[in-house]
Amino acid sequence: MIHLGIIGTNWITHQFVQAALATGEYELAAVYSRKMAKAEEFGEKYAGNRHYMDDLTDFFAIEEMDTVYIASPNSLHFAQAQQAIAAGKNVIVEKPAFSTPKEMATIIKQANENQVFFFEAARNIHEESFKKMKEFLPTPNHIIGANFTYMKYSSRYDLVLQGEEPNIFSPHFSAGSLADLGVYLLYAALGWFGLPKEVHHFAKKIQTGVDGMGIIILRYENFDVTLQHGKIGEAHLPSEIYFDDGTLWLDAVNSINQAYLYKHTENGAPLEIEVSAKENPMIEEASDFANVIQNPENTVYGEKYEEWVELARNVNQVLYELRKQAGVVFDADQE
Repeated sequence: MIHLGIIGTNWITHQFVQAALATGEYELAAVYSRKMAKAEEFGEKYAGNRHYMDDLTDFFAIEEMDTVYIASPNSLHFAQAQQAIAAGKNVIVEKPAFSTPKEMATIIKQANENQVFFFEAARNIHEESFKKMKEFLPTPNHIIGANFTYMKYSSRYDLVLQGEEPNIFSPHFSAGSLADLGVYLLYAALGWFGLPKEVHHFAKKIQTGVDGMGIIILRYENFDVTLQHGKIGEAHLPSEIYFDDGTLWLDAVNSINQAYLYKHTENGAPLEIEVSAKENPMIEEASDFANVIQNPENTVYGEKYEEWVELARNVNQVLYELRKQAGVVFDADQE
């Protein structure tokens, strides 16, 4: 049984805790919040006894807690992950895990040195529907392009228009549309196609200094992938991958509920691919993480873990390059 501690008491933390408990492989051991009452309010929703802390040093000193899920604002992930690893805890860090490639490299190195695991909680690559799409992808020389879209209007943008700077739109908290939604698209592209040769970002910055939306072009050897992300507008477009003999149509690149394969030779009649997303889309990642944590000597799980870490490193590097092209500067860049 994995004894889980959590940092961050927002909706996504509830979703992960519910997913973790649903696997039967975790129990909630500890909750940290800057306010004790908030920590207790979070934990009261779940059965069992646990520790509540409003001091991080005391939190990481809890002996029975072996794994920490970090879902604090992006800019806090690095320091909290370092502290957790130094205390001998595995870390599951909500995406985007870290602000810069330097931070990412430091955490990977420290996790290896302390013989603990680091996971970036990129849930879409762990979903069965995402994995199934690989069965329908031809070799790269038969792919001629792709378009992925994830644009969802954030009600917090209303606060920006009123002159405020909520965390999700603040460079001080390593935020913005690319970090919040574009990361899903990048994980899909790099997870399916690998690391691109060139990247280009055409972003619309907002008054807080971060990107509100943007168009990304990833250049591969024989094709380009276009990614459209945004938090100041709403899109209802599907995502598609184009082959020289057809098209793979997806309703999304995360939580895929519908997928069709169109072949030029079949009069346009689509083949419906049987897929469905789980009601809680974080169950599959929680299960994958548990397999690695509880079977450290298993070579199959070990290889999967190394693939995830390398993918996390590559996504982080591309995020950094795209952000720099957009002229978005985080506080973490000065460190």
